[in-house]
Amino acid sequence: MKNVLIANQTVPAIGIGTWNMGETPALHDQEVKSIQTSLQAGVKLIDTAEMYGNGKSELLVHDAIQGFNRSDLLIVDKVLPQNATNTRMEHSLNQSLHRLDTDYIDLYLYHWRGTTPLAETINELERLQQTGKIRRWGVSNFDTIDMRELMQLNGGKNAATNQVMYNLNHRGIEFDLLNWMNQHQLPTMAYSPVAHGDKLGRSLSHNRDLIAIANNHHVSVMQLILGWTIQQPNIIAIPKTSNPQHANENVAAGEITLSADELEQINLLFPAPTTKQPLSIL
Repeated sequence: MKNVLIANQTVPAIGIGTWNMGETPALHDQEVKSIQTSLQAGVKLIDTAEMYGNGKSELLVHDAIQGFNRSDLLIVDKVLPQNATNTRMEHSLNQSLHRLDTDYIDLYLYHWRGTTPLAETINELERLQQTGKIRRWGVSNFDTIDMRELMQLNGGKNAATNQVMYNLNHRGIEFDLLNWMNQHQLPTMAYSPVAHGDKLGRSLSHNRDLIAIANNHHVSVMQLILGWTIQQPNIIAIPKTSNPQHANENVAAGEITLSADELEQINLLFPAPTTKQPLSIL
């Protein structure tokens, strides 16, 4: 599998998403096994957030990483906009650290922009990094104009990533944001890389052309879609699954290499944007 350098760590380009996980007690053991299956297959990055189930996702991640070497993992967490102030962020971070039962977060993201001045949020992220409670920080759901503003602030150039929605149905970032990220040598984290289980738009899993390409690689259409997401450099995708078998399939999708002809065929089916589009957000 291709690797991506993010937050000073080199990790496989397929990570683990945990949105909507940890909220159903009956699924707890299965969800733990799904995360552990990915980790056992070599995945290093786990993404969570205080918003996910009001901390229940973080508790699930805690349970899932037992028995694994913490220093081998890259845990990504996120702070809500209402907590991204100089009076509330550290308390919010402490709560996340407590639920995860860890001394530090590898990569702490500002989940999306709120009403707090961006300079205040970045100053506090910088301060918390100095305490050692977070190793690096980044942003999420920032469009190009937001990233440009960020770069003008004191400490703004220390951002380690921008996490945004990116999949075949939502290619808007390719118009300018993705190129801007690459020019500034910032990796992009792609959430909902399989279109949230194929529920966000056109029915990808039943597309005959995608089925044909997937069959050429002996993979499912969902694996093909995930593999497509990381064909460009400096992208790490964070699919979510509660199914251990699907977890293995996600890891295997990282081995897919599409030919130029296949990429062109996919581009004809799902064209890249030719004009600026609003940033897709879930």
